[in-house]
Amino acid sequence: MLTIAETAAWLKERDNFLILTHRRPDGDTLGSAGALVQGLREAGKAAHALFNPETTPRYARFVEDCWAPDGYRPEHIVAVDTASCSLSPKNGEEYFNAVSLCIDHHPSNTHYAEKSCLKVDAASCGEIVYKVLMALSSGISAKSAERLYVAVSTDTGCFLFGNTTADTLRVASLLVEAGAPHRQLNKLLFRTKTRSRTMIESMIYSGLEFYFDGAVAVSTITREMMKSSGASEDDLDDIASLPGSVEGVIAGITLREMTSARDCKVSVRTSQSVDAHEISSHFGGGGHRFASGFTVEKTLAEVKGELLEILKACFAAQNGN
Repeated sequence: MLTIAETAAWLKERDNFLILTHRRPDGDTLGSAGALVQGLREAGKAAHALFNPETTPRYARFVEDCWAPDGYRPEHIVAVDTASCSLSPKNGEEYFNAVSLCIDHHPSNTHYAEKSCLKVDAASCGEIVYKVLMALSSGISAKSAERLYVAVSTDTGCFLFGNTTADTLRVASLLVEAGAPHRQLNKLLFRTKTRSRTMIESMIYSGLEFYFDGAVAVSTITREMMKSSGASEDDLDDIASLPGSVEGVIAGITLREMTSARDCKVSVRTSQSVDAHEISSHFGGGGHRFASGFTVEKTLAEVKGELLEILKACFAAQNGN
């Protein structure tokens, strides 16, 4: 396992990098990749990110100048914010089998890379990339700072989630000092909604189900809801945080019907004593203590029933029953 200083030294000694992101990319993986590409270029290195076809318009502007050109042949492959090879987008599968370095903060990391810089106490991968770039060049540009602010702020829900630490806030402050336009980014990422996003939120709130005296809230997103609201993937960014925003809820579950009635994506958000990673691990998924997820070939009703049984056992164990 590499330290921050060792990771920076490893990058400094090499050239011709390709940066990989995970499927269904969020602000952390894309912001981290964009900043790493920019920082490596400013250090005199050749660096590109592998095009991720699932990148949504919300984040595309931060990485559009990073994509590798056709025919680019990297010497070293670096994955960011990606816990396992199974999270590779389709076009990245061949590269994920040859990852030289992984920079990540997920406890569920499978150690698939030759070398890893894994900091599970970090709220976001962006925090780690910031420290690596500072160790590499003793400073970052405003462009890198902007991308890292996207990474750090989105993975902490604009610093509202339970994973936010004092170190997170210190890094965010340093990014603002380095030129990250935090006011504009906060408005863009957290205070601006499309009409379709507003409609899908309305459907979710009206359909919320509560269990265990309100300690658990379950939201369901069907294909029909997506169609009638006109919502896109971009509109679902951070949608999993909605159930947990209700007073008294300590475990928010979001169930989403994907390509068929037996293709379900599940997001788990928790607080206090409920371990989201442990819950998702029952289905082969994982993540963090307060945020995790998985996909499963079950109907929404089937997976909801199984999740409620797991949570029932969890609460019973806590109460000594």
